[in-house]
Amino acid sequence: MSVIVITHNEEANLPHCLASVPFARELIVVDSGSTDRTLEIARHFGAHVEHARDWRGYGLQKTRALALARENWVLSLDADERVTPELQAEILRVVTASRPAADAWDMPRRSSFCGQFMNHSGWSPDRVLRLFRRGTARFSDDVLHERVIPDGWVRHFEHPLLHYSYPDLETVLEKMNRYSTAGAVRLASEGRSASLASAMLHAAWTFVRMYIVRRGFLDGKLGFVLALSSAEGTFYRYLKLWLDLRGIRAMPAVTSGRTPASNSTEECGTKQR
Repeated sequence: MSVIVITHNEEANLPHCLASVPFARELIVVDSGSTDRTLEIARHFGAHVEHARDWRGYGLQKTRALALARENWVLSLDADERVTPELQAEILRVVTASRPAADAWDMPRRSSFCGQFMNHSGWSPDRVLRLFRRGTARFSDDVLHERVIPDGWVRHFEHPLLHYSYPDLETVLEKMNRYSTAGAVRLASEGRSASLASAMLHAAWTFVRMYIVRRGFLDGKLGFVLALSSAEGTFYRYLKLWLDLRGIRAMPAVTSGRTPASNSTEECGTKQR
């Protein structure tokens, strides 16, 4: 089985990610210009490392990684994800079976926010398609929120994939800025418009949807923090688009369709893959 990962400055996450897949016969890391120890760590685990610094979005970067895979089965991971032993056993049963029940499998993902796994807030249940037979699925070419598009039926694993996307508040704030820029780029490419009022309304609805409709209040105090930070990220996304449409420079090159490289693809709290 081939495990593919795209990276950019993931020295804190990558060792845990790669150590969680000891069953992989092939490790492929496609990097977009890391300046930390990411490449050294990848090579330590025996990964084939490919440099792809001309960042054109998450979908195309993962397509590059998939093109390098040579094994029959492919498992796509983000560097901040880890395969549990229970999920590992499920995966091995599929890839070693003489006649697997399907060519594509999804799995529940448990995501952590500032040290707490969130059970509501729209973050759970969160099924992500990550395992597929090579040649039977592809990645969408979305700049943000790319997804695996299978040719056939998808079956389901029972045990979860662990996701450590937001370990602390500093990371939340950094990703909020980065993903709001990426979201503004996407909206601009779609010809969308924005106003100060629409930015406020979208932000308010994000909070209500996560904290009330999706029962984020059951996640305790951090459920409130998650909903509030997600609303803030939504506000900045539409605010940046509004400012850009008014000719006010709010971010680097919104209309270019390029965004800063990162391994994870969620906007802060608003979407889990």
